[in-house]
Amino acid sequence: MGYLPDDELIALLRLQNLPNIGDVNAKKLIERCGSAAQIFRERKGTLQKINGIGTHTLAKLYDPRYLKEAEQEYAFIQQEKTEYCFFGNEDYPKLLRHCVDAPIIFFKRGNIDLEGKHIISIVGTRRITNYGQNFIEEFISEIAPLQPVIISGFAYGVDITAQKAAMEHGLQTIGCLAHGLNQIYPRRHQKYVSEVERNGGFLTEFWSISQPDRENFLRRNRIIAGISEATVVIESAEQGGSLVTADIAHSYNREVFAVPGRFSDTLSTGCNNLIKQQKAHMLTSAADLVYILGWQLENKKKTTVQKQLFVALDEMEKSIYDYLRSNGKQLLDTVALECQLPVFKVSSTLLNMEMKGVVRPLPGKWFEAI
Repeated sequence: MGYLPDDELIALLRLQNLPNIGDVNAKKLIERCGSAAQIFRERKGTLQKINGIGTHTLAKLYDPRYLKEAEQEYAFIQQEKTEYCFFGNEDYPKLLRHCVDAPIIFFKRGNIDLEGKHIISIVGTRRITNYGQNFIEEFISEIAPLQPVIISGFAYGVDITAQKAAMEHGLQTIGCLAHGLNQIYPRRHQKYVSEVERNGGFLTEFWSISQPDRENFLRRNRIIAGISEATVVIESAEQGGSLVTADIAHSYNREVFAVPGRFSDTLSTGCNNLIKQQKAHMLTSAADLVYILGWQLENKKKTTVQKQLFVALDEMEKSIYDYLRSNGKQLLDTVALECQLPVFKVSSTLLNMEMKGVVRPLPGKWFEAI
């Protein structure tokens, strides 16, 4: 991990704290000046010539209050030996780096290692039902052999359920916080902190003085969406923070997955709408995500993963799946003929298999195994 000279770290903190600047303009200024520290040595008139930077943006640039606050946070970082990651350093998360509004600096603790890892974010309601809980536990169990990193917000409901399931299967999990590292919200989750830090950790862009205010949660969501290959929404009402995260992921051109539910279930409305609006892929099993993301399985893991993914197939489904797996895409009538089954039974069985995520329908009544 790279560490910054004291003056550069203080300048980054000062820049991050300034009103009207934001991460997008901060990066413009750093790129033009060469470093954060150099920004505060430049004349304001010179900085105003940068495209998108005006008098309003730079109004507070030399206000001593923000320098004092940056120095206080710097002292906290030194005292607590807080690890940090700054934009432009080689250990900055690769996917997050591509997001225009990614934080110029964030803080972390634990044993976080994202290098070469598959990363997915799991979000959803705080009022999780048995349906959502069971899906999470099965999904994590199915995908565990690929060793993905599970990102979430460490909140009640879907977040903590996903992170606990990840730890139960030995996966790295990271809680993205909406406040400083010197506190935990909700407090009831303090009991999970040590285990999370052993199996991943926590990260945040917020300072030690930051409280878990509503606007911080909304701001935090862009990191959850940006740091991962895909965002998975498991149970959401018609409105909610998880849908904000899904929208941000969609705007980043990342894959979004949503678990469907009955139209009468309030906590399935958000997921069903994402699918209906074609903002998310329907997720019925880990196989859906593995296929869409094109994750490659090592030969030594392939058999184990497939066994876990397809354990729910009954005898007829297994017969059809094996045929499609061996012969590639086939017409519905051909499948029925070769498997010696009535067409109507094959048709309904293929529909069930599609919902389980093990076959995919193609135009013209063709089907293929996933």
